[in-house]
Order: sequence, then C-alpha cells, then structure tokens
Amino acid sequence: MQIFHADIVYSGSRDALIVHRDSYIAVECGVVEGIYGELPEKYAGAPLTDYGSGVIIPAFSDLHVHAPQYPQRGLGMDLLLADWLNTYTFPQEARFADPEYAAAVYEAFLNSLIENGTFHACVYGTIHRESTSGLLERMESLKLRAYVGKVNMDIQAPDSLRETVEESLRETEAFLERYSANRYSKPIITPRFAPTCSFELLKGLGRLSHKYHAGLQTHLVESRWEAAEAVRLNPDCSCDTQIYQKAGLLENGPVVAAHFIFPSNEDMRLLKQYNGYAVQCPDATVNVIAGIMGTASLSEAGIRLALGSDIAGGHLPGIYTQAARSVQLSKLKAFYEPEGNRPIPFANAFYMATREGGALFGKVGSLEPGYEFDALVIRDFSDPFRKIAPEETVERFCYTGNPADILARYIHGESVKTGCA
Repeated sequence: MQIFHADIVYSGSRDALIVHRDSYIAVECGVVEGIYGELPEKYAGAPLTDYGSGVIIPAFSDLHVHAPQYPQRGLGMDLLLADWLNTYTFPQEARFADPEYAAAVYEAFLNSLIENGTFHACVYGTIHRESTSGLLERMESLKLRAYVGKVNMDIQAPDSLRETVEESLRETEAFLERYSANRYSKPIITPRFAPTCSFELLKGLGRLSHKYHAGLQTHLVESRWEAAEAVRLNPDCSCDTQIYQKAGLLENGPVVAAHFIFPSNEDMRLLKQYNGYAVQCPDATVNVIAGIMGTASLSEAGIRLALGSDIAGGHLPGIYTQAARSVQLSKLKAFYEPEGNRPIPFANAFYMATREGGALFGKVGSLEPGYEFDALVIRDFSDPFRKIAPEETVERFCYTGNPADILARYIHGESVKTGCA
C-alpha cells in the first residue's frame, strides 16, 4: 500500500474534469484503491509521499507515433507531405535494416516517451522485423502498454522499403506469433496506408488478423489524395475504410485510424461500427497541411477520439501539447467552417489525451478506483501573486509545460526515472 498527497485531477466525462483538492490517493499493488479528503485510520501506518501543492494526473496515451522518425523531428517542416516523406522519412526508415542503429534510436525515443509522461502508445516501426522486434521487446521490459507494428508496403514505395507480398506476410506472421502473448506491449497489424498496399497483401494480413486476433493501425483518409487514390486502386470499394473491411482487418482487435480528416459518411459509419479510434495529430496536420480534423462533429457522431504526436510529422513528443493544439484547431475549424463544427473545451481534449486514449490499453487513463496508477505529478503552476486552481494548473501545463515540470512519474505504482533506468 502506498499513499500520495496532492491535488488530484482526472477526466470524469468527455466534457468535465474531476478535481480533488488537498487529498490522498491510496494505491494498492499498483492499482488505485480510493481517494480521500482525510486519510482513513486504516492507512495511518502506510508509507506516505507528500507532493504538497503539486497535482497528480493520469499518464498520457499517444495513439499515433512513428518511432523510427524520432531522429528527424523538427526537420524539413517547410516541406509538404510528399516531399518530406521522400527527402527525410523514407531514407531515414531505410536505415533500420541495421538493428544496431535501430536500437540506439529506439532507446532515445523511449526515453523521450517516459520523459514526457506518455506511458501508453500505438507505435509504428518499419518494414524490418528484427529492428521492430527490438523496439517491442524493450517496451515490454519497461512495462509500457503499447501496440507496436511492423509496417507493410508492397506498392508505391521506395525500393529500399518495398516488400513482396510473400515476404511481408511471412515476416508479419513471425512477428505476431512471437509476441501476441506479451503482457504489456503487443503486436498490431500495420499497413502504412492503402495506396502502399496491394489488396492481395491486405487480404493476407486479414487472414493473419483473424488467426492471431490482431488489431489494425493505419493512416486513414489523411488527405484528399489518399482518399481518392485508395479508391482508385480498389474500385470495388466506395471508401478507404471499406478496403480494410473487405480485407477482414476490422473485426479481430482494436482499430486505430490515424488522422481521419476527410472521411465520407461511409468511412464514419464503418469506423463507428467496429468501435475504432480516430486519432487527431494536431501539430502534424499543420506541419504537412493535411487538414483539420472535425473533432466536435466526429464526437457528436459517436466516434471515439484520441490524440497522437505523429513524430516526426509532429515536432513535439508530449501529448499534453497536442491537447492544447486540439483546442486551438477546433476553434480554427469552427471559424473557417462554421457549419457542423464548434470549438471543444479543454476538458474534452484532456479526455482524449488520457481517459479515452487510455481505454484502448485497459484500465489506464483515469485515477478512479480500480485503475492502474499510471500517473504523473506536475508542479503547481500558480504565479507568485495569484494562486490558481488545480484544474487551471493542468491546463497551463498543457499549454506551457515541458518535462522539467513533471515532478514524478509512476507506472503501475512504481516510480520511474528518465533515461529508461
């Protein structure tokens, strides 16, 4: 049993934060037992850590991030998507044929996740099974809850990153077979996006999805070009999402659709039918001018929403910064496209970053009893001349904070340090 004292803030619903001022949170075997205004007598002898005016919040979940792109973050941001991919991303990803290079990059990437308080993530590797296996194994050892994918591409990709159908399926099955029984970090099927995968490959991946009960992560209707090109290559399908449905990839595990900016009504219907997530990546969509997700309208349509850093399309790894950007972009969307769009409150963005995103991984993302104590302690952001409320500290942290403002990090109740120690 552990007891922590501080102000405590977490999401109660999509539009409301729960705030416990000057309270105690009891954690037993890594799971929240309860929150108390006064410490119960039965816990009088339990170890107590007092964080004073600090604020305890749930750890963050990043549902779309490219681990191999970590070395290129903040580079080439003046290029549009196609030029950026060809100049930076594809040459960078080709280097992951070398497992030693991959291991060095992935160690830095994982340290950045922990440093920024992201303890749950949907992660893209590359087409290289050995390097991606090293990433997944390291995440499992750190007890980071994750879905990790060996990327699939057999068409419309550089020669250095293009597989044959047979090779892609063989390597993917070996990856799934080896790691599907993992406790924390599990494999997920990861076709980069429909224009880089033949339907023959997608059908084969669908068979593997059924065999290993594996979910799907991919880029979905990120741009108008992608939406049109996907249907051009698959003319018997009416929309991007239907291609994955016909391939049998939507029914065997979690479905994570990165970006989801230009969905048709059928895209939306199908994603909702399979309880999939639409993942907004605010910085990335601004950097490559893909477009602005209609967060409010998708939410009102009943689609689950989460946030992603999309390193390195996005330049900052902290999901807390993406919560702030999500609010900003919802205001821009409502201003320029007022019909059907409205600004979202900060509480909604924080919900996407914690509770809703965390639900993909189990009982994480909240501090209610029964949830794992995956948590951060952030400093009080009050000014010397004015005390602000705990919920205001959380908002200010998301807009102005950085890793130095995180006083402590806990994964399943265990204190963790940066440096992947």
